[in-house]
Amino acid sequence: MTHRVLVTDKVALSGLYPLSNHRDVTVIAVDDSDGREFISELARAHALIVRSATDVSADLIGRAGELRAIGRAGVGLDNVDVAFATSRGVAVFNAPGANTVAAAELTIGLMLAVARRITAGEASVRANRWERNAFTGVELKGKTLGLIGAGRIGGEVATRSLAFGMEVIVYDPYLDDSRAAELGARLVGLDEVLDHSDFISIHVPLTEETRGMLGGDALRRMKSSAHVINASRGGVIDESALSLALGEGWIAGAALDVFATEPLPPESPLREAPNLVLTPHLGASTFEAQEGVATEVAEKIVSLLETGDKSEAVNARELV
Repeated sequence: MTHRVLVTDKVALSGLYPLSNHRDVTVIAVDDSDGREFISELARAHALIVRSATDVSADLIGRAGELRAIGRAGVGLDNVDVAFATSRGVAVFNAPGANTVAAAELTIGLMLAVARRITAGEASVRANRWERNAFTGVELKGKTLGLIGAGRIGGEVATRSLAFGMEVIVYDPYLDDSRAAELGARLVGLDEVLDHSDFISIHVPLTEETRGMLGGDALRRMKSSAHVINASRGGVIDESALSLALGEGWIAGAALDVFATEPLPPESPLREAPNLVLTPHLGASTFEAQEGVATEVAEKIVSLLETGDKSEAVNARELV
């Protein structure tokens, strides 16, 4: 039997060699998830691989009568209706490991950018100005980094921050003291992270518990010299409250790679907020990470198509 795997969202095709080199698999790559070709191929697809642009809704899954697997070439599953997929017996896979370094390195880059006012300084020079005194920043050495979440990516950020001479504290209800010690960090409560951190970096999924967890009250608790970095999931920070916090000087600065609505709407107050670095969800945007996440999810789908193995699916327990 030939298995048909439909791929969209510009997934790195070089990373799909476990599928493209398989004699019993045909890979169909399309650019437009709303186009006729996609809809036509979806009806016959045994597996679907996407990134973040395609909304894998209940309606879309319902059109795919032969579908056995959905692969998200990345970590988050915000754009996949996992519950409906499960009800249809469709295994859902993601790739939680391959983009870890890319996301951690971007976090450090954002931290440096906001600490040293790099993007504002660059814009000034391009505007034919020379305003050295306007962009005095702060050093990372000797500062306290507060991590909210310390899984794979947060742990890598901790390791790199120690190399800058930072003290690292962590709030993570799922982390124990021994793991925190392995990371060179100290496990604390959320209030201590808010009260004592010079930089706060967020590394949690977007859930009902984490949605808006950094709102007005949390931002008011922070030091006026503190900076916030979010390269995890949009919606964890209340964007209106953050805009107000920056505008009124509750905190010194922020850097965001993710947003509650993407692309960032033209009317977003973030666009006018001072001392804010904005990037267009670049966390996994390295050649190495894109190939890696594609390969990771491709290998899982090959295993399912060959043997029916669903053990690495995020909904594996519910499919039993």
